[in-house]
Amino acid sequence: MTNRRDFIKYAASFCALGSSALLLPKGAAAATNLTSERKLEFLHLHTGETLNTTYWADGDYVAEELDNINYVLRDFRSGAIEPIDKNLLDLLYLLQQQVGKTAPYHIISAYRSPTTNAALRKRSKGVARRSMHLLGKAIDIRLPGVALNHLRQAALSLRLGGVGYYPKSDFVHVDTGRVRYW
Repeated sequence: MTNRRDFIKYAASFCALGSSALLLPKGAAAATNLTSERKLEFLHLHTGETLNTTYWADGDYVAEELDNINYVLRDFRSGAIEPIDKNLLDLLYLLQQQVGKTAPYHIISAYRSPTTNAALRKRSKGVARRSMHLLGKAIDIRLPGVALNHLRQAALSLRLGGVGYYPKSDFVHVDTGRVRYW
Protein backbone atom coordinates (compact mmCIF):
# COMPACT_ATOMS: atom_id res chain seq x y z
CA MET A 1 0.00 0.00 0.00
CA THR A 2 1.43 3.37 -1.01
CA ASN A 3 1.32 6.24 1.44
CA ARG A 4 2.00 9.92 0.82
CA ARG A 5 5.59 9.72 2.10
CA ASP A 6 6.40 6.79 -0.25
CA PHE A 7 4.86 8.66 -3.16
CA ILE A 8 6.94 11.77 -2.45
CA LYS A 9 10.14 9.68 -2.18
CA TYR A 10 9.28 7.97 -5.46
CA ALA A 11 8.57 11.26 -7.22
CA ALA A 12 11.85 12.76 -6.03
CA SER A 13 13.80 9.65 -7.05
CA PHE A 14 12.08 9.53 -10.43
CA CYS A 15 12.97 13.14 -11.16
CA ALA A 16 16.57 12.56 -10.13
CA LEU A 17 16.95 9.42 -12.27
CA GLY A 18 15.14 10.55 -15.39
CA SER A 19 14.43 7.88 -17.98
CA SER A 20 16.19 4.99 -16.21
CA ALA A 21 13.25 4.83 -13.81
CA LEU A 22 10.81 4.31 -16.68
CA LEU A 23 11.57 0.61 -16.85
CA LEU A 24 10.21 0.04 -13.36
CA PRO A 25 6.81 -1.68 -13.47
CA LYS A 26 3.74 0.45 -12.93
CA GLY A 27 3.09 1.06 -9.24
CA ALA A 28 6.34 -0.61 -8.26
CA ALA A 29 8.44 2.44 -7.52
CA ALA A 30 6.63 3.22 -4.30
CA ALA A 31 7.73 -0.11 -2.85
CA THR A 32 11.45 0.39 -3.37
CA ASN A 33 14.13 3.04 -3.08
CA LEU A 34 15.22 3.82 -6.63
CA THR A 35 18.64 5.07 -5.55
CA SER A 36 19.74 1.82 -3.92
CA GLU A 37 21.14 -1.32 -5.45
CA ARG A 38 18.78 -4.08 -6.48
CA LYS A 39 19.93 -7.60 -5.79
CA LEU A 40 18.48 -11.00 -6.58
CA GLU A 41 19.59 -14.53 -5.90
CA PHE A 42 18.53 -17.59 -7.89
CA LEU A 43 18.79 -21.36 -7.60
CA HIS A 44 17.65 -23.08 -10.79
CA LEU A 45 16.14 -26.37 -9.62
CA HIS A 46 16.70 -28.17 -12.94
CA THR A 47 20.33 -27.20 -13.56
CA GLY A 48 21.54 -26.65 -10.00
CA GLU A 49 23.03 -23.33 -11.10
CA THR A 50 23.06 -20.43 -8.67
CA LEU A 51 23.44 -16.71 -9.16
CA ASN A 52 23.74 -13.94 -6.60
CA THR A 53 23.62 -10.68 -8.50
CA THR A 54 23.36 -6.93 -8.18
CA TYR A 55 21.49 -6.32 -11.40
CA TRP A 56 20.82 -2.61 -10.87
CA ALA A 57 23.28 -0.09 -9.40
CA ASP A 58 24.24 3.55 -9.73
CA GLY A 59 20.90 4.40 -11.31
CA ASP A 60 20.94 1.81 -14.10
CA TYR A 61 20.80 -1.85 -14.99
CA VAL A 62 24.17 -3.64 -15.01
CA ALA A 63 24.63 -5.13 -18.51
CA GLU A 64 27.03 -7.90 -17.46
CA GLU A 65 24.70 -9.00 -14.67
CA LEU A 66 21.72 -9.01 -17.05
CA ASP A 67 23.73 -11.35 -19.28
CA ASN A 68 24.38 -13.62 -16.28
CA ILE A 69 20.67 -13.61 -15.43
CA ASN A 70 19.73 -14.39 -19.05
CA TYR A 71 22.06 -17.39 -18.94
CA VAL A 72 20.79 -18.83 -15.66
CA LEU A 73 17.15 -18.27 -16.63
CA ARG A 74 17.59 -19.73 -20.14
CA ASP A 75 15.50 -22.57 -21.54
CA PHE A 76 17.23 -25.37 -19.67
CA ARG A 77 15.82 -27.97 -22.04
CA SER A 78 17.19 -26.49 -25.27
CA GLY A 79 19.90 -24.16 -24.00
CA ALA A 80 18.30 -21.22 -25.84
CA ILE A 81 19.04 -17.86 -24.24
CA GLU A 82 16.86 -14.77 -24.62
CA PRO A 83 16.77 -11.52 -22.67
CA ILE A 84 14.73 -11.61 -19.50
CA ASP A 85 12.41 -8.63 -19.14
CA LYS A 86 13.92 -6.04 -16.79
CA ASN A 87 10.43 -5.36 -15.44
CA LEU A 88 10.25 -9.03 -14.41
CA LEU A 89 13.47 -8.64 -12.44
CA ASP A 90 12.08 -5.55 -10.74
CA LEU A 91 8.87 -7.43 -9.98
CA LEU A 92 10.91 -10.21 -8.31
CA TYR A 93 12.87 -7.64 -6.34
CA LEU A 94 9.68 -5.94 -5.17
CA LEU A 95 8.09 -9.26 -4.32
CA GLN A 96 10.97 -10.01 -1.96
CA GLN A 97 10.52 -6.59 -0.37
CA GLN A 98 6.81 -7.30 0.00
CA VAL A 99 7.33 -10.62 1.83
CA GLY A 100 10.40 -9.45 3.76
CA LYS A 101 12.55 -12.38 2.65
CA THR A 102 15.69 -12.28 0.50
CA ALA A 103 16.40 -15.99 0.17
CA PRO A 104 17.34 -17.32 -3.27
CA TYR A 105 14.37 -17.74 -5.58
CA HIS A 106 13.94 -21.37 -6.55
CA ILE A 107 13.41 -21.36 -10.31
CA ILE A 108 11.19 -23.97 -11.91
CA SER A 109 10.90 -22.31 -15.33
CA ALA A 110 11.77 -18.96 -16.87
CA TYR A 111 12.45 -18.38 -20.57
CA ARG A 112 11.05 -21.10 -22.87
CA SER A 113 11.84 -21.52 -26.54
CA PRO A 114 8.90 -22.01 -28.93
CA THR A 115 9.92 -25.66 -29.37
CA THR A 116 9.96 -26.29 -25.62
CA ASN A 117 6.66 -24.50 -25.11
CA ALA A 118 5.01 -26.56 -27.88
CA ALA A 119 6.31 -29.80 -26.35
CA LEU A 120 5.00 -28.81 -22.91
CA ARG A 121 1.61 -27.89 -24.39
CA LYS A 122 1.31 -31.42 -25.79
CA ARG A 123 1.75 -32.83 -22.27
CA SER A 124 -0.30 -30.32 -20.28
CA LYS A 125 -3.42 -28.23 -20.77
CA GLY A 126 -1.95 -25.66 -18.37
CA VAL A 127 0.64 -24.34 -20.83
CA ALA A 128 -0.48 -21.33 -22.83
CA ARG A 129 0.07 -21.22 -26.60
CA ARG A 130 1.28 -17.62 -26.31
CA SER A 131 2.97 -18.02 -22.94
CA MET A 132 4.76 -15.02 -21.47
CA HIS A 133 7.66 -17.45 -20.91
CA LEU A 134 8.28 -17.25 -24.68
CA LEU A 135 9.05 -13.54 -24.29
CA GLY A 136 11.23 -13.78 -21.18
CA LYS A 137 8.42 -12.07 -19.26
CA ALA A 138 7.39 -14.93 -16.96
CA ILE A 139 8.92 -17.07 -14.27
CA ASP A 140 7.73 -19.95 -12.08
CA ILE A 141 9.14 -19.67 -8.56
CA ARG A 142 9.23 -20.65 -4.93
CA LEU A 143 10.82 -18.61 -2.16
CA PRO A 144 12.14 -20.71 0.71
CA GLY A 145 10.78 -19.63 4.06
CA VAL A 146 7.68 -18.09 2.50
CA ALA A 147 4.45 -20.06 2.35
CA LEU A 148 3.32 -20.48 -1.24
CA ASN A 149 -0.07 -18.88 -0.55
CA HIS A 150 1.65 -15.90 1.08
CA LEU A 151 3.93 -15.51 -1.96
CA ARG A 152 0.85 -15.61 -4.19
CA GLN A 153 -0.99 -13.02 -2.09
CA ALA A 154 2.04 -10.72 -2.12
CA ALA A 155 2.33 -11.00 -5.91
CA LEU A 156 -1.37 -10.27 -6.31
CA SER A 157 -1.09 -7.22 -4.07
CA LEU A 158 1.62 -5.72 -6.30
CA ARG A 159 -0.75 -5.76 -9.31
CA LEU A 160 2.18 -5.76 -11.75
CA GLY A 161 1.12 -8.59 -14.06
CA GLY A 162 -0.21 -12.11 -14.12
CA VAL A 163 -0.12 -14.40 -11.10
CA GLY A 164 -0.74 -18.13 -11.36
CA TYR A 165 -1.06 -20.35 -8.30
CA TYR A 166 -0.02 -24.00 -8.58
CA PRO A 167 -0.09 -25.48 -5.06
CA LYS A 168 -0.01 -29.11 -6.29
CA SER A 169 3.17 -28.39 -8.24
CA ASP A 170 4.48 -26.12 -5.45
CA PHE A 171 5.11 -22.91 -7.39
CA VAL A 172 3.77 -19.47 -8.20
CA HIS A 173 3.89 -18.05 -11.72
CA VAL A 174 4.48 -14.31 -12.09
CA ASP A 175 4.70 -12.35 -15.32
CA THR A 176 4.74 -8.79 -16.59
CA GLY A 177 1.72 -9.12 -18.85
CA ARG A 178 -1.64 -7.61 -18.06
CA VAL A 179 -2.91 -7.92 -14.49
CA ARG A 180 -4.81 -11.19 -14.15
CA TYR A 181 -4.79 -14.28 -11.93
CA TRP A 182 -5.65 -17.94 -12.00
